[in-house]
Amino acid sequence: MKKILLLILLTACSVTGAEAQQTDEQLIKEAINTMFDGMRAGDSTMVASVFTRDAVMQSIAMNREGEVVKISGSLDRFLTAVGTPHDEVWDEQISGFTIQIDGDLASVWTPYKFILGGNFSHCGVNSFQMARLDGDWKVIYIVDTRRRTECVE
Repeated sequence: MKKILLLILLTACSVTGAEAQQTDEQLIKEAINTMFDGMRAGDSTMVASVFTRDAVMQSIAMNREGEVVKISGSLDRFLTAVGTPHDEVWDEQISGFTIQIDGDLASVWTPYKFILGGNFSHCGVNSFQMARLDGDWKVIYIVDTRRRTECVE
């Protein structure tokens, strides 16, 4: 009888742990999707809601001379650009999520294609570092790659 109760207790604990992990993954996906929905809508407040105020933004891309460079961005400039009316919809289409979580830290990998006003602009991968702060998953760092060919499907 004790073995059966122990087995039931261990099973309940492992299911609860899996459910908590799944919930975190869902919350992380929701936060990232909120950012992309805000970009499509031109809603900088929606986009800002998933970032910490001191979030770091960077890109790895090739410059005109063919050299790979790191470009540092600014959350404030990004939010201003998103919120400034523009005729073309910014539609960043992600093709999946790879999420790794350790406690209150998450690393998220999302291949994407960026469609500007219905036309392909570029593709690459976003790498998000997120932290659970006051119960919410927030982007603390994002770095992406940018290219016009060899897009990940």
